[in-house]
Amino acid sequence: MALQWFPGHMHKALKEIKESLNQVDILIEVLDARIPYSSENPEIAKIRGDKPCIKILNKYDLADPEITARWQESLEKERGVKTITTSSDNPGNSKQIMQLAKSICSYKEGQPKAIKAMITGIPNVGKSTLINILADRIIAKTGNEPAVTKSQQRINLGSGIILFDTPGVLWPKLENPHSIYRLASSGAVKNTAMEYDDVGFFAADYLIKAYPEVMKERYKLDELPDTEIEFLEAAAKTRGAIQAGGRVNLHKICEILLKELQSGKLGRITLETPEMLEVEKEEVALEAAKKAEAKAKRKAKFKTGSLTPDKKDRKEKREEKRQEQSRRMKKNKPLRNEH
Repeated sequence: MALQWFPGHMHKALKEIKESLNQVDILIEVLDARIPYSSENPEIAKIRGDKPCIKILNKYDLADPEITARWQESLEKERGVKTITTSSDNPGNSKQIMQLAKSICSYKEGQPKAIKAMITGIPNVGKSTLINILADRIIAKTGNEPAVTKSQQRINLGSGIILFDTPGVLWPKLENPHSIYRLASSGAVKNTAMEYDDVGFFAADYLIKAYPEVMKERYKLDELPDTEIEFLEAAAKTRGAIQAGGRVNLHKICEILLKELQSGKLGRITLETPEMLEVEKEEVALEAAKKAEAKAKRKAKFKTGSLTPDKKDRKEKREEKRQEQSRRMKKNKPLRNEH
């Protein structure tokens, strides 16, 4: 899937985050509870070092609660990481973030300086809404689309906490090809940057396998088809996504599916599990090893010349013949008369 993934302003924002990180005491990273791995910026993990981190699984009300609990257990195995779930309909739970930050940074108690916390998150994970809840006032501009926050700002939350807000930042290269589809399915990238049909097929394939009864009931199907294309064709008929002549309008039914997934109309859905990601990480590592091996072979081929085995053999024979002729000439060369 073609995607305009890493705009120039994000490169600048990531650089500013790196420069500011050494000034803060704790990092707060907002994740989408439906895609905790795919919404986690690997560039932040690289530069965090040993700095303590609170990972916020936001939009918890849209995610599968049983899988979210497994994600929390998995994430907290990482050194210095604590997790907490939040959602826009539960502001009281969001307030626990400040208490947790104070608890983690308790070594600063008795010092006059406030705790400095940096909050990060990819576009459209609900970071701005969360900041407004924490500040008890409208500080950050919100919107149901990615990349609303454009620059860093410092916010005094009171109670001895200064918050460094940062723009939503993606990362230059996605190693896991499945992650880009999950990000698109959840609405983390703008609609103009994605193909509804392409993403819709991915989402349908996952949903009919992971949540078959939900899909069957939501789209009023007596039997759930085995493949994503058959499901989309059946769902199109129950939702009126039919073109003139009775043909299925795949674009329309994919658009319906994705909007209902993103809005929560399908229920509490999570698009990835810790167990699933362990398998995918192994696949990514294997693919990376294959690419590295292919690159090494290309490099070696470049050094020896782009010769086929047949051409290489002929070249070696010509070289042997030339050397043999040179030896014969030296052997038959007449000796100079010495006086």
